[in-house]
Parts: sequence; structure tokens; C-alpha cells
Amino acid sequence: MADIQALLTALDVFSRAPDKASLEKANAWLQDFQHSPEAWTTCNLILRSPDAPQAAKLFAAQTFRTKVTYDLAQVDPAQLFPLRDTIIAALEYFKDGPRVIIMQLCLALSGLALQLPTWTNAVEGLIDTYGQNPSMVPVLLQFLTVLPEELYSNTKIPLTDQEYGERSAQLLGSCSKQVLEMLSLYLQAPGVTHGIQNQVFACLRSWLTAGEMAATDVAESPIFELCFQALASDQLFESATNAICDLIHETQEIDENMPVIERVVPKIIALKAVFATAEDDPEKTRGYARIFSEAGETYRLLILQHTETFFPIVEAIGQCSAYHDLDIVPITFPFWMRLAQSIGKKASLSPLLRDAYKSLVSVMIKHLHFPSDSATLTGQELDDFRSFRHVMGDTLKDCCYVLGAEQCLLETLQLVQAALAQGPDTPWQNIEAPLFAMRSMGAEVNTKDDHAVPIIMQLIPTLPTHTRVRYAALLIISRYTEWINAHPDHIRPSLQYISAGFEDTDQDVIGAAGQALKYLCQDCKQHLVPFLSDLHTFTVNIGTKLVQEDKVVVYEAIAHVISAMPMEQAAQSLKTFASSILAAVFTVASKPITATKQELQDVGDGLANLEVMLHVVGSFGEHLPPACQGTCQEAWRIFDAFLAKHGSDYESAEHITRVLRHALNLFGNTVLSIAADVLGTMSASFALSGLSCYLWIASKVHSRFGNEEEPRLRDAVRDIYERSTQKILTMLQEKSAATLPDVLEDYIRMLMNLVEFAPDIFFESSAFPAAFHITLAALTLIHTDTYSQGFEFTSLLLTGLVGDFPEETASIIVTLFRVLASLWPVRLQQWIPVILQRLPVTSTSEDAKARFVKDLDDAIRVNQYEKVKYAVLGIHRASRKARDRRKVVSLEG
Repeated sequence: MADIQALLTALDVFSRAPDKASLEKANAWLQDFQHSPEAWTTCNLILRSPDAPQAAKLFAAQTFRTKVTYDLAQVDPAQLFPLRDTIIAALEYFKDGPRVIIMQLCLALSGLALQLPTWTNAVEGLIDTYGQNPSMVPVLLQFLTVLPEELYSNTKIPLTDQEYGERSAQLLGSCSKQVLEMLSLYLQAPGVTHGIQNQVFACLRSWLTAGEMAATDVAESPIFELCFQALASDQLFESATNAICDLIHETQEIDENMPVIERVVPKIIALKAVFATAEDDPEKTRGYARIFSEAGETYRLLILQHTETFFPIVEAIGQCSAYHDLDIVPITFPFWMRLAQSIGKKASLSPLLRDAYKSLVSVMIKHLHFPSDSATLTGQELDDFRSFRHVMGDTLKDCCYVLGAEQCLLETLQLVQAALAQGPDTPWQNIEAPLFAMRSMGAEVNTKDDHAVPIIMQLIPTLPTHTRVRYAALLIISRYTEWINAHPDHIRPSLQYISAGFEDTDQDVIGAAGQALKYLCQDCKQHLVPFLSDLHTFTVNIGTKLVQEDKVVVYEAIAHVISAMPMEQAAQSLKTFASSILAAVFTVASKPITATKQELQDVGDGLANLEVMLHVVGSFGEHLPPACQGTCQEAWRIFDAFLAKHGSDYESAEHITRVLRHALNLFGNTVLSIAADVLGTMSASFALSGLSCYLWIASKVHSRFGNEEEPRLRDAVRDIYERSTQKILTMLQEKSAATLPDVLEDYIRMLMNLVEFAPDIFFESSAFPAAFHITLAALTLIHTDTYSQGFEFTSLLLTGLVGDFPEETASIIVTLFRVLASLWPVRLQQWIPVILQRLPVTSTSEDAKARFVKDLDDAIRVNQYEKVKYAVLGIHRASRKARDRRKVVSLEG
């Protein structure tokens, strides 16, 4: 009884979580208890105790399941059958619920059955014992539902692959027909409840998706007809739909399952008429859409081989695609994509399928229409709709794959022309939706197209000036710039339309104009060289009206044009744009009074524009063009004067040092003439401000010229080494190392350069002992940002592991999780439950998630981090199984 009381106390503390220390203590006690030999008896007593709280009984049931998996060796072999009887007795005791306790006990019994080969008639015996007892039928069905999933997903049970195979064949394969007969009887038994029938369908799915019940056997059983008949029942519709979808999926080996397919297909086609009556019921429509789409995906090769026979299924999917509820429409998208991929391998295409994809184009464009009154949507609904439009855009690309981009564009173009023909009262949505479609299909456009795209490009300048229409048209230009490059006659009108977009008052339109200009300049840079003076005028006039985000895009676009020029012309053009920016910096630096916050902001914006230009232009090589001679020194004098006044301003310092970084690449060895001066200013600026960017750029300069023996440069290197060391010592007296991660990181990197390029300066300087002391302090640093970034990093790892990461990445993720567990065990245990809740529900089962948490906690608790491997690989295998089968077996019925 002492164990029971201690357990109840720990559970009470754990549920109340009064404080972190108490919570961790209670959690540790519960984990130790679960692995103790006494837990078997204690948990059995709690399950039978009428006074024990429900949470304690659930924990006891969970403990049975855990101990059967990990600790069965604690049980004397002679006591294994009594243990089985104890679990069965508990199931009888809880036959009326709660469901969650029944679930855990069924999982425990399944695990025991797998490890108890002398229990030769586990399934048959339980069917014989409880199959005729109405009160125990729900429990029996629950056990039979979880048994296949537990056998194939619980890889923690200590059995060899051969033992698994032999035992699963004995438990499942040898009695699948008996289970099928039992399910058929239950489904049509007199007085059977809907709850039992739903459990029957869930059990059927479990055995089907585990591969233990052949589709052929199901098709020959009465349950086949009953599945389709159950669609007429509101209470059974969803579970019947799930079972039918799984049955269809299990016939994907077409040649082996033709007799089943010949029975399934007429049933599905017959549903087409029933579907027409369900328009007002979204949930039923969703179910029919799933059935039709599953059939379409599974039988897509048959659709291509026998189009007329199978085309009613395609028609039904098309009707689902056209449904008004946009939550249902995407159910059909995988079918259209996979059918398009299969069509791509065929030499010819049936007119029926061609017409189906032509209709799909019109349907998608109809769905693309914004509501006539967008105010009826919440902000989240509007964001969701915008995101979904891009998904529909992918389906339009599938249509292009089948029909050809040119035909799809011409069909879409006709919709725009028809809308324009209606006059000024035409709703803007009728124009914008097909424009969005054109943008989506842009990736499929052939640069040699001389039919559809020229008409589109001629149409764009004539479109209404409504902001949403202009926004869509500008993004069409940005998507078609490769085509424009092949048809340079369209550059000038495109550039004019883009310029007009910058004059709009809507920021989205201006942003779209910036994107269009960027891609036009990037893809058509050779043809835009003659327009550079116009672009410069544009930046002087219109550019000043833009927000900084759009200005950067414009300067990046112009830099692409400059990069296409002959070297001398490019240098002169870059100098023209840079001079106006540097002049603004000089003006602020020359003011006798301190610059205002806005003035510093303007300088920073200009330097950001210069930075992006330097990044795109890159380097002129070893020999600078004449236009660049002297520019390096001139620019540095301006920067030096500015830093003397405003070097303690964080944003200004960041901008200037980043520009200097690109200048090192642009000017090359020319920088050597001012390198000592740059280092001297960086040294003084860091001593004054403590901003790490000065150490960062000093390190870059030293890396570039570290092998030079010029005396002034070496003196400057020694100066920044000694002054920065002294500055950091002072900073560490006022602050902890944890508050100076950036400074310490850039300081250490600078020291590493010194060790490589100037070891005599590094070791012989009087600053060396202090530098060594600072380095030791840096070794104790774990930046707090690691924790917040760690959550996102762990989340991405786990999401990819159960999602789309390649198979070979699993070993890398195991290593990363092992490191995370060893370095930040408590944090990792806090992150994992939250991350698991965010995973897609179809990625892996709840049981697999729970096992992952349990296995990870166990590894951390005993400090055996190599066991993290088994936790990671366990959830990885479970997710792959769910992915391969495409369905997650429903354990809830």
C-alpha cells in the first residue's frame, strides 16, 4: 500500500505542477516506478481499486503497456499466462470505459501476445470467448483493431525480425479470414448499434492497411456490399468512406487485383448519381471526393488504357474540383497531378481527357476569383485564400503539362478579353483571376512562343488601373522576363508599365513593380544597357518616393544591368550611382552638429542600396578600370569622417562595415594603400563603442592582407589586437560573457587570423595573457539565443524526419538529436511535446509520438545518449510506414 500511496502522491504533484523542481522530482519518481518490478502488482491493484482516481487508473494501464514492451523479462515465465489473464480481467472490468483505458490495455495485451508464442490461439481464443458476449464485443473489436498496428509499429519489443515474422503470421495471417467473417456478421447482426458498426469498419481498415487482409477476400465477403450500403447512413458515412478508400488503395497492384477492380469500379461509378444529390452536404461531398480521387489515383493507368470505361470517374472528380467549398477542392489535386505525369509518357491523348483538363483550367480560374466583398473575410481567411491560390496555380501548371502552355494561355486570355469587352462596369475580379492564372502558368511558357504571350504583353498596357489588376499584371511581367529577353521589342513597353507601377499609391503594387524591374534587369540585362540613363533618372525622381524595401530591389535591378556592361562603362556607371549615395554620407559627416535620427536612417538606407549593388557587380578583377582609380581612397575619407562623428551608432556602423566588406572584393589590392588607416579607425571605433562589427571587418581586412609585411599595416594589426583586448577586459568587468556573444565571437575570429598570419604579434604582445583569459571566458559561453533557435531547429529536424527528408538523412538526424540530448536535455524534453503536437496528423500515429517521447526520456534519464538513436529511428519507421500506406490506421474507431 505504501507504493500505491507514493504513486498517487507523485501523480497528484505531476498533475498540479506546483513548481519546476517538484515537477521534475515527481516525473523522475514516476519513471523509476514504471521500471520497477513492483509496478506490475501495484498497477493491478490501482486498476481494481474503486477509490483510485481516474488519472491513476489511466497511468496504471499505460504502465502495463510500457512494461510489456520493455520489462517483460521481469516476469517469471510461469507467470506470463496469469499476466495475460490479469490484463483480460482488467478489460472485462473496464468494458464500459473509459475508452482511453481500454486502448492502453489492448495495446498491452497485443504486445504480450507478440512475445508469448505459446499462446497459440490468441485471436481465435478471444473471438470464441467474447465474440458472442454483446457487452465485450466493443473491447474485442478494439483489441483486434490495435493488434496489427501494434505488431508492425512497436519496434521496441525485443524480438528478432524472424521472430516478428513468425509470430505475426501466427497471430494475424492464419486467422484473417475468421476475423473477416466475424466483422461481416457483426455489421449486419440484428440490433447492432452504429457504434459497433463504426468499430467494425475501423478494424477492417486496420487489417487491410497492415496487409493482413487481402482485398480479394474482402471483395468476396458480404462486407464489400455493406461498405457501399453504409454510405447511405449519416452515422456510418465517414467510417464507410475510410474503409472504401483503403480497399481501393489496396488494389493498386492492378494486374493482381483485376477481379476486385471489376467489382469496385461499377460501384464507384454508381456513386456519381448519388453524389449529385449531396451538393448541400459538404461532409458527404468531402467523402465522395475522397472516394473518387482515390479511385482516380489508383486506377490512373487504366484510365489511360480504357478511357471511355473509366471516364465517369474522371468526370466525378471534375465535379468535385468545381465544388464551391475550397476546403474540399484540393482533395482532387493529387489525382490531376499524377494523371498529368502519366499522360506525359503517352504518345497520344484521348479527346475526353483533353477536354477534362480544359474544363479544369476554367474551374481553377473560377476558384481564383476574390470574393466580391473581401470585407466578409477575416484577415486569416484572406491569408489562407491567398495561399490556396498558389496551390491552385500548381494545378494549372499540371494543365499546361497536358495541354501545352500556349493553349492554356490562349484559353485564359479569352477570359480576360471577354471581361474587358463588358466595359468599365466589369468586376475587377473577372480580370484579375485569369491574370493570376497567367502568372502561375508563366513557369511553363516556352521562350519561343509567338502566339499567346505576344498578345498578353500587348494587352497588359491596356488593362484597367485598378490596384489588384495592376498588381497581377506586374507580376506577370516578372514571371515572363525570360520570354521578354528573347523578344527585346517588348522591353520598352514593359519598362514603361513597371515605371507607372512605381507611381501607384498602393504599396503592394509598388512592391510588385520592384519585383518586375528586378527580374527584367536580371534576365534582360544585355538589352537594358541603353536604358541605364533612364534608370538613373528614375532613381533620382521616383526612387525617392519609395519605401526602403522597394529601393533596395530597384538598386539590385540596376546593378544587374551594370554587371552586363563592358568593364570601363560598368565602372563609370557604378561610380555615378555610388557618388550620389556617398555625397549624402559626406553631407551628414560634414554637419557641425550631430545628425538627427532620420538623417542617420537615410544614410543607412543609402548604404544598404550601395551594398546590394556592390554585391551584384562583384569584382572587376586584378586591374581596376580608370573610372575606379582613386575612388577607393575618396570613399574611405568620407567613411572615416562619418565614423569619427557617428561611429557609436549601431545601424550606421553595421552598414558601413558591410559596404567595406564588399569594397574589399571590388577594389582588390588597391585597398592595401588604406588598409592600415582602416584598421586604425576600426580600432579606435571599437575602443569607443564596443560594437563587434569593427572587429569583424578588421578580421576581413587582415585575412586579405595578412601576408603583407608593410610596417604600418603590422603596427595597425598590433594596435587593434591590444586595444580591443583591453576594451573587452573592461567590458567583462561590467557585463557577463553571456551578454557579449557577438563581441566575443568576432574577437576570437580576429585572434585566429592573428595566429595564422601574425603569430609573432599574437604571442609576443603583452596583450596575450589577457587574450588567453578572454578566450577561456568565451569557452563558457552558451548564447541564450541557442535555446530559441534550438526549438525551431529541432522542429525542422523532426518535421523533415517524418516528412519529406531523404531516407539517408536519418543517420544525420540521429547524430544531431544525440548532441541535443547531451547538451540541452531539459530543454529538449520541453520542446519535443510541443513540436509533436504541431506535426501534421497524417505524418505518424499518436502512439508513435508517445513512444518517441518515452524512449527519448528514458535515454536522457539514464544518461545513455546513444539510446536516442532508437527513439529517432522508431518514429522514423512509423512515419515511413504511414507514408507508404498513405493512411494512418484509426485507433479510435
